[in-house]
Order: sequence, then C-alpha cells, then structure tokens
Amino acid sequence: MRTAILELLKHNAGQYISGEEISRNLNVSRTAVWKHIRALKQSGYDIEAHSRLGYALRQNTDRLLPAEIRAQLTSAVLGQEIHYFSEVDSTNNEAKKLAANGCPEGTIVVAETQAAGRGRLARGWFSPFGQGIWLSVVLRPPFGPMDAAKCTLMAAIGVNRAIGVNRAINAVTGVDCGIKWPNDILWNNRKVVGILTEMSAEIDVINYVVIGMGINVSIEHFPSELAPIAASLSVATGRSISRVKLLTAILAELENVYKLVKKSGFAPVLAAWRKESITLGRQVDVRGFDRSFSGVAIDIDADGALLVKTPQGIERVLAGDVSISPVVFR
Repeated sequence: MRTAILELLKHNAGQYISGEEISRNLNVSRTAVWKHIRALKQSGYDIEAHSRLGYALRQNTDRLLPAEIRAQLTSAVLGQEIHYFSEVDSTNNEAKKLAANGCPEGTIVVAETQAAGRGRLARGWFSPFGQGIWLSVVLRPPFGPMDAAKCTLMAAIGVNRAIGVNRAINAVTGVDCGIKWPNDILWNNRKVVGILTEMSAEIDVINYVVIGMGINVSIEHFPSELAPIAASLSVATGRSISRVKLLTAILAELENVYKLVKKSGFAPVLAAWRKESITLGRQVDVRGFDRSFSGVAIDIDADGALLVKTPQGIERVLAGDVSISPVVFR
C-alpha cells in the first residue's frame, strides 16, 4: 500500500493530490493514507501536506530504499531480494547471516551507514550516512572453492564498468577509473571503491560467497588519515550522482560478468582485468604476512595471483598489501 501511494504521488509529482482521492483510488481509509504518508516522510521523501489540498511529492529521495531500487532495476537475479538498513554494523555481516539461513542467490544488503564497515586485511571502512553505496551481494556459484578468490576480480570488473571508463560506469559518472590489484578502484591514484569478498565453503563445494562493496559517492570530507588516499565520485566529476542509478548499474554489470564466468570460466575476466588494471607495468611494494619485497608487476596468473618481477626472480602474490609507484614501466 505504501508503494502504491508513493506511485500515485510520483505520477502527480509537484501537484497536490487529496487524501480523499488517494483513499478512493486505493480503497483504503484516509487515516491509513495519513500513516503511510508519515512513514514515507520519515524514510526521506519530501512530501508536503496541506490541510485543504492534500499531499504533494516535492523532491524524490536519494536514499537507497527498496522501492527506489526496484523502480530502476534491470538485473534479473541480483537485487530481486533487498534488505535495507538505515544503519548496520556491516552489510557483509548481515549478508552472511542471510546466506547461512538460505536466502536466494542475488540477495543484496544495502545500508545508509555502517558502524563497523570493513575492508581488506581487517581494515575499517569509512561509511558516512547517505554519502556512499554500502552494499553486499550474495552469490551461490557453481564452481569450486579454489576459484572463489577470483570473485574479487570479477566484482572489480563489474564495478569499474559501472563507474568510469566502460559501459555502465561511463553512463553513470564518466569517471576514468582503474583497478589496483586485486580489487580497489582508483581515480587519480585515490581509492573510490573497495571490495571485500568472504566465503563459506566445504572441501569441494561453495555454500555462498558474499561480495561487499564500499563506493564513495558524495563524500567531500574524509578523516585526515584518509584524505590523501581516498576520493569520491562526485568530487571526481564535479557534479552530484544518483546513488540509486549507480547501484542498479553496478548490479547489472556484475550480473553480466557473473553470467559470463558461469558460461566461459574466468579467462575472460582475467583478460578484462589486465586491460583495466593500473597495477601492471608499475613498480610495486608488496607487504605480505611474513615478508616484504619490491619489483615490477608484470601479470596475473590463472588463479588471479599477481606476478612481480624482482632481482631474485618472479614472485607470486596471492595475498597481501600492494602499493604502486606512479612510474609506468610498460
């Protein structure tokens, strides 16, 4: 009923529609109409109420509400089930709970803010209210656990194409972004997107994969420790960006890449990653769990591991922190 009332208001956007007319059209009491209008206003919709004229939708909300997402959704699987939170500790934590309880593939968890957002290597993620897309997607892939790590590369391709140089990203923001190994999306050497993939699996089967994404959309002021290394898409473009439009574009692109992986394996994803990478051909410093070294990133292998050429030979990096030099060797 709330969605139906909202659709009526949108259809008459900027014009008043009386409570009596809403009540008559939807066969609901005027008291119920008032309660739903109040709930919509609390959700972030700018609805003006006039004692004689009725209600008018003045400005659509930029909140990532399920009704707004569904109105622009083009993906067939991703986003068909939506769990929305005004505030949550971590969208990945919520998605893992849902996945463990049997939620369908494609379920998404989205929040306006995270109290304990997480990035790779147990780092925190700055998630201010209403200024980014804090999103987790549940997948139940048909391939084995050994391939699960490459889901991060798959997600990076999908997100990058939704943000900048390729189809969806170009259509939404026009920002020229690139991928830093394995899955950070950078603009002007500053991070605009981080991706965290977590998995539940047995020896030979994946129960579920949760892909968490933090997209800095309209953040203008970062904490001092992040200001030199982070940016937002609105700063990069110099204009406001619809979070709902970008979110649905990301879901569509990620679904396309996921379909390709299920049909053809990860080879096309690895090839696309190489093209969109800003890591290959550059001097990199690698900090692993037990050692650190430097060299030139020359490729990724079939497992998605970064291959680094050092004076001692080729090093294969499966995990760790990689920082890159602005000097291009390729």
